[in-house]
Amino acid sequence: MKELDVLGVRVEMPTNNPIVLLRERDGHRYVPIWIGAPEATAIAYAQQGVEPPRPLTHDLMVTMIESLGRRLERVHIHELHEGVFHAELHFDAGTVLSARPSDAIALALRSATPILASEELLDEVGVTMAVEDEDEVERFRAFLDNVSAEDFEHEDPAPDEGDDAEGDEPGDRP
Repeated sequence: MKELDVLGVRVEMPTNNPIVLLRERDGHRYVPIWIGAPEATAIAYAQQGVEPPRPLTHDLMVTMIESLGRRLERVHIHELHEGVFHAELHFDAGTVLSARPSDAIALALRSATPILASEELLDEVGVTMAVEDEDEVERFRAFLDNVSAEDFEHEDPAPDEGDDAEGDEPGDRP
């Protein structure tokens, strides 16, 4: 298993679809995951350290986990199936729950939990940027420094946004 860092979220142009970009901690592969606008906001809030006056869903979930005496030990982004990423939440005492990657990432950021992916998944979906692409990475980082959660709010969401029957990310793409 390889640990991943969350570089941030951005809006892909021209489709205006939010994307979270992960990077292999000790490597050069990047994993882009297309997510919904509310999930992008949840991730951006966690990265920016925004503390709303009332707990949002992921804040509440972390509080519930801790209040029940449990601990989220790690998040695995473990599969890409038919263009949709799948993740698992691994708790103490061996409990494993299926989760959408965006929810798993939002929980991991709020609870300082490592995000992992298998070498096989990184081989399948990881994008390696050439050295000359480092300027692009720096531009992306600069974008992340200036982005706010409001950048991800849609007035008229696309028809495929929202939860599907299996709880996977609609619009997740390799």
